[in-house]
Order: sequence, then structure tokens, then C-alpha cells
Amino acid sequence: MVYRFGWVGIGTATAVLVVPMLPAPPRAAAQTRVSTRQEGAAAADAPVSLDPMSPLAPLPDIGVAWPDLAAATDDPVTVATNTDATTETRYSWRLEGIDSVGNALLKQRFDQLSTLNANDGEVANAAQLDRRAREDGDLLNSLLRAEGYYDARVTTRVEPGQKPLVIVSADPGTRYTFTGVTIDGLAAAGDKAPALAQAFGIKPADPVNSDAIVAGEAKLTTQIGREGFPFAKVGDPAIVVDHATRTATLDLSIVPGGQKRFGRIVALPGNRVFDAEHVQEIARFTPGQPYDAGELDDLRRALVQTSLVSSVEVKPIPGSTADSVDIGVKLDRAPPRTVAGELGYGTGEGARAEVSWTHRNLFPPEGALTLRSVIGTQEQLGAIVYRRNNFHARDRVLTAQVSAVHINRDAYEAKTFTLAGSIERQTNIFFQKTWTWSLGAELIASDERDVIVSTGDPRRRTFFIGALPTTLNYDGSDDLLNPTRGFRLGGRLSPEASFQGSVFGYARTQIDASVYRTISDGIVLAGRTRLGTIVGAPRDQVAPSRRFYAGGGASIRGYGYQSIGPRDPNNDPIGGRSLTEFSIEARIKAFGNFGVVPFLDAGNIYTSPLPKFTGLQYGTGIGVRYYSNFGPIRFDVGTPINPQPGDSRIAVYVSLGQAF
Repeated sequence: MVYRFGWVGIGTATAVLVVPMLPAPPRAAAQTRVSTRQEGAAAADAPVSLDPMSPLAPLPDIGVAWPDLAAATDDPVTVATNTDATTETRYSWRLEGIDSVGNALLKQRFDQLSTLNANDGEVANAAQLDRRAREDGDLLNSLLRAEGYYDARVTTRVEPGQKPLVIVSADPGTRYTFTGVTIDGLAAAGDKAPALAQAFGIKPADPVNSDAIVAGEAKLTTQIGREGFPFAKVGDPAIVVDHATRTATLDLSIVPGGQKRFGRIVALPGNRVFDAEHVQEIARFTPGQPYDAGELDDLRRALVQTSLVSSVEVKPIPGSTADSVDIGVKLDRAPPRTVAGELGYGTGEGARAEVSWTHRNLFPPEGALTLRSVIGTQEQLGAIVYRRNNFHARDRVLTAQVSAVHINRDAYEAKTFTLAGSIERQTNIFFQKTWTWSLGAELIASDERDVIVSTGDPRRRTFFIGALPTTLNYDGSDDLLNPTRGFRLGGRLSPEASFQGSVFGYARTQIDASVYRTISDGIVLAGRTRLGTIVGAPRDQVAPSRRFYAGGGASIRGYGYQSIGPRDPNNDPIGGRSLTEFSIEARIKAFGNFGVVPFLDAGNIYTSPLPKFTGLQYGTGIGVRYYSNFGPIRFDVGTPINPQPGDSRIAVYVSLGQAF
């Protein structure tokens, strides 16, 4: 006869009855109270006095008499009692036996997936602890098998106490190794076969490790595309384990599909942004070059970086010849319009509000029109800017603009109308360039007011200026916004012709250099030098807006904007023909994403055509950096060491990116 028993209870007391033919119940605490079942329907309506030693009532509902516990001495049925089976308490847990594995990733994965760890700190009863321990035991066994320990023995136990301790223990055993690794079809790759085998990386005698196999398969898939096989297929690895010898064999099949060369770029159905011709201008590969899947990844990133596409599909498709592969491109539009605003205040620059509207693809492809306006206490501006990105080449930018601006500084007041255009190779945070350059042209009409230096009397002059500004820059640093090593070197040359009473010419030249060195973990020492000169005309002939000035957050901190240098009788700066600046600072990571930056700046403006190193003005201070995911946010507070009359004792600067 087969008996079936379950939990029987009155109030909170419980009892478990077990027969040998049934699985053992979950382990629980050492003692329980056994309750009796009272006969009669009246028990449901009136309180009953329970005798803990009375036998259980028969169960007429299932037709089986309740066992006589008093006569159970010689019966094989055992009684497991547990008064604490439903008592909930907090617990602790421990993992044992995996130190010999020596893999920190295994412990990390166990902590992430563990049921015991996920519920740590919460209360649980004995049944819940037992279930969680068994689940974590199965988890640990699976993780060990993934590491090649196919004979691992995992046990779990719960040590009772006021705070139960759950222990998951493992005996990893012997780690299995490969006796054979076969890649079928590799010979079809010809002279590329050794590079592909090396990319896969799994060799005989290597441990049977699932992470290594997955990583090797991914590297092989990537490398076979980089080696010129666009339609290659890599099969799933097959592993055969021999428990008797504690070894395994691995078989993998590939179908290279033949090497190809780049063909045309083809617009796929549904493409709604750029035509194939413009995509070819952005791509770094040209028809006839050996196929390289890495070039497709680069093209995807460049297309996304235009900010004109919301999704990109770039894939190889059969070419017009047997040895070529065309590249199919499908682009979906992103919103093309942008409205931006900016509010700010700067010492010497006053309050400033800027608003702009941009349509980034008003003149396809990538022909943007921007309407820009500035309203401030010392600056008012209106400008129309045309910008064509990726102009016949990646990151080449064509710009044309017309602007009218009124600037009122301590040094001068100018009402200027400008027509300007340039073509340049730019760098950006997505594709930092080693070399960048620009060629430009400017036509300027400027009505400017300053004072006669000898008398301090005001005067007003109109200048007509033509300029050909040119720049060339080298960037050997490791990061565009937050460099920690390397150096940068840049030069600017602007030949200019000016008409003010008569025509005369001069040249503005400026050289910038900076160096970055990591001193220790979290400490970077950075230094900067800037030298400038104007040759060909005396200072007083050069329009005040075209002279050199120094002072401010991007120059010598601690001083107001453009406040350093010679001054007129009204104690206002007048600018000069040459410039010298030096800066040094220590960028120290303090805690988390925050850092501190003590700095020392020095420099001056001179009336001579060549820069000097005398009479330097010094500024010092300290800054705070918040290192966000898009670059450091800078907050600097500086003070002049040897101020001139009228200089403020404190200056504050806020910007995105380091000072240099």
C-alpha cells in the first residue's frame, strides 16, 4: 500500500511524516512540536484544548487511517520534526573550494547570478535556504564546467544557529585540456590561413574554456573579414569530451568564400539621406582596394557622426565581377534641425546670451545653414553661416559666413562687417586627427574707436582689411579633451592688407605648443607656451581688433579678459605687436570623477615686433574638474600675483575641456 502524506497544521505548529518510499523532505531545524487533529465538527466553532501526546485522528476523506506514532518503534517510517521550518531569519553565506581555480571572473559571475547573493540581507526560512543553496550549487557546477572542470563535485549545507550559515563548497577536480583542435576549410584561405589560425588562438594542450572558445570564434570571424573574405561563414564549434582521459577535442568548420576587392557603393532600397557618391566621399576605401571589413565599421561610425542619420545599414553584396564586392548602404533620416541657446558671464566680457537655429542638411549633401545671434552687455552679433561637412573628403569642411558684430571692450569699441570663407581638415572626438589644417580668406570693414596713447583723447577710424589666415596643427596627444601624455604643436599665419588712409601690409604669426606627462597614477603634469608677433606695421596702424591681447581663462588666469599689457592714460589696455604666455598645471584625480588642478600662468604683451620674456605678469590659483563621459568640466579660480592698478583680485572661469 502506498501512503501519501503532507503538511498538517493547527495554528503555527507543524509536523512532517515521511515514508521510505517517498523522497526525503527539505532539511529543517532540529526540533518541532507535533500537533494533533481533533475530531468533531464542533472544533471549527469553539476553542479546543489540545493534548500534544494524543494520536492523530483518522483521515476519512482519503480513506487511510492515520499512523499510530506510539507503535512506530519497529516501523521503518521516520519522523523529521522541525519547529523552525517556517521561522524566517537573516542568513550569511560562503563560497568554498574555488581558490585553486584562480579565475576572478568565475567568482564575479557567481556573485552576479547567485540566488543567495541576490537575496542577501533579506529574511528566509529553512525551506527557502535549502532551495537557494541547491540552485547556487547547480550554478557553481555549470560555471566550473565552462572552465573545463567536468568532474567537479559541488555540495551545499546549512549550518544552524541564530544566524544560519549557508555554505556552497566545490572540489573542482582535474581541468580538462584539448588533445586536438581542427579547423576544417582553413586551407581554402590560401596564404591567409596562418593568420586566421593565429586569430582563433585555441591550440592542443590549452584548457577547455568556454570563454576562450567564444572569444576565439569572434576573433576568427573578425579576422577573416579583415583578410578580404566578405562572405565567409564560420560554423559552431563542436567539443567532444573524453571523461576517461580527462581530455577533449574541438572541431570548427569555415567556408572562406573567396577573397574580394572593393567595388562600388550602392544605395539600397529605402535609403533616404545621402546618395552613393557622397557616401564614397566619406569612405576611406576606394574601388579596387582589397576588401577589409574594418573599413565598413569605420564607415558606419562616420555616417552616424554626421548626426543626419538615425540608423545605418552597411553590408557587402555581390559585385559586378567575380573578384569584387559592392557595399550596400541604407540610411534613415534623423531630425535635421537644431535650436541651441547659451547663457554666460565672464570678467571683462560681461553677460552674454546666444541663440542659434541650424538646418544641418538644407543644401544636400550635408550643407548646413545656421542663423546665429548674440545679445550681451559688451557684444551683439548677427551671422549667417553656410557649412558643408565632408566636402569631397572625410572631415574636410567648407565654410562661408557673413556677420555683423558690435564689440565694446575696455581696449576698443568696434562695429565690424565680415565676409569670410575657409576650407579645413578638422579633428573631432570621434576621429582625433594627428594633422589638421585650414586655408581661409576674409574681407573686413570695421569702424573702431580707441584713444590716442600719448594724450588719452578718443578717436574713431574705419579700417578695410583683407586677410588670408592659414593654420597647421600637429596633435600627438592621447585625448582631444583630456590629454594625459604626448604633445601638441600649432602655427597660424595671416598675411593682411589694410586700408586706413593708405594701404599697408603686415603679417600676424602665432605659435602654440603644449606637452602632457603622467607623473604617477592619477597625476598629470601639463605645460603650455604661446608666442605671437606682428611684423610689417607699427602698432598704432594696426586696427585695435587685430592686435594681440592677453588675460582670461584661455590665456593668463587670475586676470580679466584682455587686461594684461601696456595701457593708455585711462588705464585701459591697448594691445600690442607681440605676445608671450606660459602655463603649467598639475591635474590630480582626487576622488571619483572629481579632480583638483593647481596652476601657475605667466605672460605679457609688448609693443616690439618680437616677443620678450621680461616684465611678466603672473597668475595662480586652483581649479576643480568633473570628469564626465564627454569630457572634463572646468571650474578655475585665479588671482594675480603682481597685479597692475585696477586689476581684480579674483577671477573665475568655467568651460568644457581642460584649459589647454
